[in-house]
Amino acid sequence: MKNTKQILSAVALVMACTLSPQAKEVFEITPEWQAKMKKIAPAKAMATPKKDRTMLVFSLITGYDHKVTPKTGAIVKMLGQKTGAWKVFESNDIEEFTSDNLKKYDAVVLNNNCPNNKDRDIFRDVLINMVDKYGAKYKALPLAEREVKAKALLDSFMKYVENGGGLVTLHGGIANFMYNDDFSAMLGGSFHFHPRQQQVVLNIVNPDHPLTKCFKGKPFIHVDEPYLFNRAYKKMNFHPLLEMDMSKIGKDKKVTALPPMKRYTAWIKRYGKGHVFYCSPSHNPSSFDQPELLQFMLGGIQYALGDLDCDDSPLKK
Repeated sequence: MKNTKQILSAVALVMACTLSPQAKEVFEITPEWQAKMKKIAPAKAMATPKKDRTMLVFSLITGYDHKVTPKTGAIVKMLGQKTGAWKVFESNDIEEFTSDNLKKYDAVVLNNNCPNNKDRDIFRDVLINMVDKYGAKYKALPLAEREVKAKALLDSFMKYVENGGGLVTLHGGIANFMYNDDFSAMLGGSFHFHPRQQQVVLNIVNPDHPLTKCFKGKPFIHVDEPYLFNRAYKKMNFHPLLEMDMSKIGKDKKVTALPPMKRYTAWIKRYGKGHVFYCSPSHNPSSFDQPELLQFMLGGIQYALGDLDCDDSPLKK
């Protein structure tokens, strides 16, 4: 009897691992995956670019490593190539955030680059917190100079958006500078926490909005980390696009302790002259198998570039 129980327990464990959403995910970029994505990706831009567009895709990770990051970057690049809506320059060099270098780009994509937990500041990680690993060329600089440089890079980045640059933040990129109230206000919120990975149901806020018509009024359902936000989020100074159905989220103590409010996972907003697009989906590459998400990302990025005009009015209090 004891052996039978042990065998049954082992079988149950194997089945649980086999059936877990994470176990089914393939994070390697293969020719087969690229061909599949290219086939289902939209063929036409949602708006005619007002000029040739170039985006910086910044994918440096100094904290939690989202394995989906390379595929997310590949999707952004593929959408631009297939539609002709933009070109991508990929770099993990923080020097791209100097005011002079940012002039080369129409928008910046923060691709899942979660910083270290200490400061949640990727510039400080490279220059100070993890300089041995990520910023060897800066080690010779006095600490005071590196402190000044980290602040200057963030300042130039925010001024870039305020003066008309675009900002696209994908999934874990919202963990960047999450203790900075000014950056949170620019982005529309900061990462707070997420319950366990699970099936997430996202309802469409306005099915007639140009960016959400692709969902045809139906919920977008996928396996994801259900991100929740704080700081500037409570002001909801953005135009919401996707809302998480909290009734279908597994409850834990942190979730039940949350104040009752709408929980959005994607939005657009203005910051000065700049356009900001945040998209929480997705933690897993399988979400990209749904063409609707690719169309949604295409539209959101074109909005951030300033090519797609649509209602971006913030929620009324």
